[in-house]
Amino acid sequence: MFELLTGLGLAMPAGLNAYIPLLAVALADRYFGLLHLTAPYDMISSPVGIIVITILLIVEVLADKIPLVDHVNDLINSVVRPSAGAVLVMASTGAVDSINPILAMVLGLVVAGSIHTVKASVRPTVTATTGGVGNPIVSAIEDGVAIAVTIMALLAPILILGVLFALTILLISLFRRRRRRRHMVTDQA
Repeated sequence: MFELLTGLGLAMPAGLNAYIPLLAVALADRYFGLLHLTAPYDMISSPVGIIVITILLIVEVLADKIPLVDHVNDLINSVVRPSAGAVLVMASTGAVDSINPILAMVLGLVVAGSIHTVKASVRPTVTATTGGVGNPIVSAIEDGVAIAVTIMALLAPILILGVLFALTILLISLFRRRRRRRHMVTDQA
């Protein structure tokens, strides 16, 4: 159960920044012993894996702070972030041994994909309403949240239940709000 909570907790920040939880998992396995990645996921914590993830993290952090470049970055990461979420759930649960790999993959895809969808749909509004000035601030907040949730998932996975509950309520609320706006627009037309 804790492995699944860890995996889901790592998939959440992957929806904001794929490389923060990937690097944390690599370091947690290689240097801190918080996780034990089995093949083929142990490639994440190999020296080459850590270097590649670090370079990609630097590119992601920089690109996400520049207005308009961040939108292109979000478009590219529409595949990367959900995929990272899937890999993180599969790696942290030891998919195959403790959980069905297909289920682990789908859970990671859905969790990271949902977070990414919200992020990518909110960011253009931030750009439009702040003239791009708010983008680096929002991006820094997203990175901070990704770091905090990643640490929580690795050190106190039981707390992820609360985060998942809050996230579910938030997503339902956003969905209902969007649906109401569509009905209002349709009714006015």
